[in-house]
Amino acid sequence: MKRRAFMLSVGGAAAGMVLLPRMAFAEAGKIDWYTSSDQNILDFWTNVVKPKFEAANPGVTLNLVDAGDAAGQTAIGERALAAMQTKTDPQADYFESADWRLPAGAADAGLYVNIKEAGLSNYSRINPLAFDGDYSVPYRGSQVLLAYDTTKLDPANAPKTFADLVTWIKANPGQFIYNRPDKGGSGGNFVRRAILEANGKDLGKFKIDNYTQEAGDAALNPAWEILKDLSGSLFDNGAYTSGNTQSIQLLGQSAITMIPAWSDQAIQAINTGVLPETTGLVQLQDLALPGGFSRSVILSNGVNKDAALKLADFILTEEVQSAVLSELGGFPGVAWDYVSQDLREKYADVIPTTIPTFPGGDWEKAINDGWYRNVAPNVDRAA
Repeated sequence: MKRRAFMLSVGGAAAGMVLLPRMAFAEAGKIDWYTSSDQNILDFWTNVVKPKFEAANPGVTLNLVDAGDAAGQTAIGERALAAMQTKTDPQADYFESADWRLPAGAADAGLYVNIKEAGLSNYSRINPLAFDGDYSVPYRGSQVLLAYDTTKLDPANAPKTFADLVTWIKANPGQFIYNRPDKGGSGGNFVRRAILEANGKDLGKFKIDNYTQEAGDAALNPAWEILKDLSGSLFDNGAYTSGNTQSIQLLGQSAITMIPAWSDQAIQAINTGVLPETTGLVQLQDLALPGGFSRSVILSNGVNKDAALKLADFILTEEVQSAVLSELGGFPGVAWDYVSQDLREKYADVIPTTIPTFPGGDWEKAINDGWYRNVAPNVDRAA
């Protein structure tokens, strides 16, 4: 999975664009909606959200547009910001997955609606773990958890802490595997959870702008010791898969008993039969494996801003949030009290009490490089 994020940055893409008069493209009641997420997200909106929303709001239509690559995403964000200055039509109302901090200065310029102050009737439902400022609507999440074969491991004995997981891996050699950290987020976030364990579970040590060589060595070297110690107990005496999908395939083939897996991939794999119905899912309760939320933003200068706000409110309803779990395989953006009771009971073991996030940038480079050098020096990084 690409797991694209809607990252918009200031540049020159808008400089050559012609911005036509405000109403040249705007159509009353048509929400121009953009995403840069994967095809499964576009399919979810096309097949689930769009028909439900349009049925509940006669006269309003949802125009779903794939923003494409990074250049296309940048052009849309910059076009909307430029349109504020020229009072022209941004030709956009709603960004499905967006960072309100981008383009730089957009929020300060008033490009995005302050959701906290917008009066959404379902705003109070949002999961407190999902908030990221006042300008976005978190509506779906994905987190790495543990997927396991319940025919081999009784759910009552599934590890609930990282220490318990380490103990289980060593007591069951050959029955656990994770992918190389630069080849997929499930293995990458397992490695990050080991790093957090080695640093007293202190998330404050890791920020996007605080990496130095000295700090990196101090924080990462103890984690390499934990992971090296586990190597001999992994599948095939220290093998690592080449991605999220390969790990799921090995579990589906009963070659192993447990893997770290993205919540949405695991749930979808169970729903589609790639993993058997006997697959169990569990989340660590001392500090969960990392993950995060996708958030939507509403353009303040969008011609159909009011309709877009209705859409933002609609995606927080129990009907849509339950579908995020059952149809998309994601985590709800609302508190779990606001999804159907049967789903709360079905996924009780994976309801997170924490959703730790980990910075990229220099930390990511140091983690990937350090893992190959210290944990798996015999693995060919290019393979």
